[in-house]
Amino acid sequence: MPSATKTDWSPRPRATFAEHGLGASLEEIARRAGVRVGTLYHHFGSRVGLIDAALTDRVEASSRLAEQALDCADPWQGLVEHLTAIARWQAEDRGFTEVCVHAFADDLAIEKAKARGHELTKQLVDRAHRAGVLRPDVGLTDLGLLVWAVVRATNGVRTIEPDAWRRHLAILLNGLRPEAAHELPGSPLDPDHVRVAMAYPGS
Repeated sequence: MPSATKTDWSPRPRATFAEHGLGASLEEIARRAGVRVGTLYHHFGSRVGLIDAALTDRVEASSRLAEQALDCADPWQGLVEHLTAIARWQAEDRGFTEVCVHAFADDLAIEKAKARGHELTKQLVDRAHRAGVLRPDVGLTDLGLLVWAVVRATNGVRTIEPDAWRRHLAILLNGLRPEAAHELPGSPLDPDHVRVAMAYPGS
């Protein structure tokens, strides 16, 4: 069996996770890497360790998108550009999508990267609130779950219209403007409660 480092292997598991999600077959990942499943466990310890090694850089890249959005002078446009970019990545990459909605152990690099992205996105949301361009009763957890829902809802039509999510995301975002607001039931979910509810098994 060829020897390999985590860095050497990361593109292969990342591609498999992108196609099949975080539950992708370890046998398929090992086959693509040219190693045995036992070798994966030897290098990464667990599926979660493999996810951490393979997808952390993808999450870090999504944080850089948020940084770019914060550079946009228009608070609404910056928020829209970031949410659209995240939706596009989720539409293209099942692994990234599932990383976005699951919580991992705090000491993992992937969770630290997610925390950084979370804080930057919160800054985008807060800035939009202060500017009066985002309805004040919509919070960060609302946006994250709504974007995820739009992407998931268009999975079934992706073979005939792969960009259907763009139209539905635009409809959603238009409804978040203050001038379109009507009173909502309930309140935004607490981010800590969501994190507990969405904990990835084994983290």
